[in-house]
Amino acid sequence: MASETTTETLNLKPTDILTDGWQVNGYIRAGWRVNENGTSTGNEYGKPDYNVAGTTGKNANQVEFNVSKNTTFQNGVWSQLGVRAEYGNGDSSFYSSSGSEDSGKDNSYEGNFEIKEAFIRLGGMSYLPENAEIWAGRRYLNREQALLSGEFWKQSSGVGFGYEQNGNGIAVVSVDPGAGNEKPDGKTIHSLDLYSYNHSALGGSFNFDLKLMTAGDSDNYAANEATDGVGAAITYKRDYYGLDGWTTTALAYGQGLAANRGVNFGQWSGGTSTTDSDEGTSIFFTSYGVMNINDRWQMGSEIVYLHGDKIWGLGSNAAAEGDTVDRLLMAVRPTYKVNDNFRWEFTGSYGYEKSYWGKDKDGKDNQSENKINFYTAEVAAVFTVNSDYFGRPQIKPFITYLSRDDSNEWADKNGWGSDSDNDSNTFQFGVEAEIWF
Repeated sequence: MASETTTETLNLKPTDILTDGWQVNGYIRAGWRVNENGTSTGNEYGKPDYNVAGTTGKNANQVEFNVSKNTTFQNGVWSQLGVRAEYGNGDSSFYSSSGSEDSGKDNSYEGNFEIKEAFIRLGGMSYLPENAEIWAGRRYLNREQALLSGEFWKQSSGVGFGYEQNGNGIAVVSVDPGAGNEKPDGKTIHSLDLYSYNHSALGGSFNFDLKLMTAGDSDNYAANEATDGVGAAITYKRDYYGLDGWTTTALAYGQGLAANRGVNFGQWSGGTSTTDSDEGTSIFFTSYGVMNINDRWQMGSEIVYLHGDKIWGLGSNAAAEGDTVDRLLMAVRPTYKVNDNFRWEFTGSYGYEKSYWGKDKDGKDNQSENKINFYTAEVAAVFTVNSDYFGRPQIKPFITYLSRDDSNEWADKNGWGSDSDNDSNTFQFGVEAEIWF
């Protein structure tokens, strides 16, 4: 038998396939969520702006599939085809079976079926160092998502190519700025990513990111629009501040095109009417994780601070009082395991923002100062296969109380908006179903 195996192996061509297989993973979220008036709502109550925590995501039905084809060849080369498809992202409507769900929308790209990632990785080539790989295509490169806000604070989202070896890499990612049918002609921005990950020190590991950004044709940009920028971040991962669990802590700085949290690059980074100016800067700090308290209790937590100067259009209005924004979010989510299939989940958060959005007390658009305090309290009953903090699949009925206190008279009288009857205190009710597979 050994002789037959050797003969068969010797007869293989270098490009013959040794192993080949498909892998499918994904995420599905079905969210029934109504305001206190009993209507569906696209209001996220400032969650993307780090104002609140809780189950406030707007997507009513979000479906995501990650498909990969992994192949190894006789000559030692391996390849991976990666595809991410998504439906329902950004759409809060409750649809029936009539079809044509997105017809008649001003922003018809919302909720559509889309291919979000499509890329190829190659490794194992004899002329490259060991464990080296190259890639090309559309990717969410080096994505990091916070725990309770749910925000992706780090990524390079676009089309590009790169090289990586043992956690060290270089990549070029490019994107046409703007969203959907708002993408401007003749504007493409690029990010040169340099990163080095998994450096053990101080009881944990450090990741380092540097992004150098530039516009492809600066003549297509207005005088105050950024056409270059630099962003950098240090990320530290370890146990839960010396206790049982885990944490991710990051500090980032960004300037110009990189002023959106420094290392968050994508179609939102420049080229629109609210683009970061060439003088825009930001400092971003976040720390989040999960503590294992005992056999019954776990607790997730997150703290975020953002200071931005002349970003997101601030300072572009000559009548504006200021050109800075400060945001703070502190949130905790203790969970109690009743048994293997049921847990209680409690969420509380405090948010603060000082900025110059909106209108003055007479309704004039002059970006007058507004200081806001945000409070969130939520109770959820979680029916699940596994009552661990990240146990899925699960079905989670919840009730959320949200409150805001505005110093600006115009903003204060408008509260959470018209679908909450302009109240500053409101409730939302919902049932969220999630599965990772």
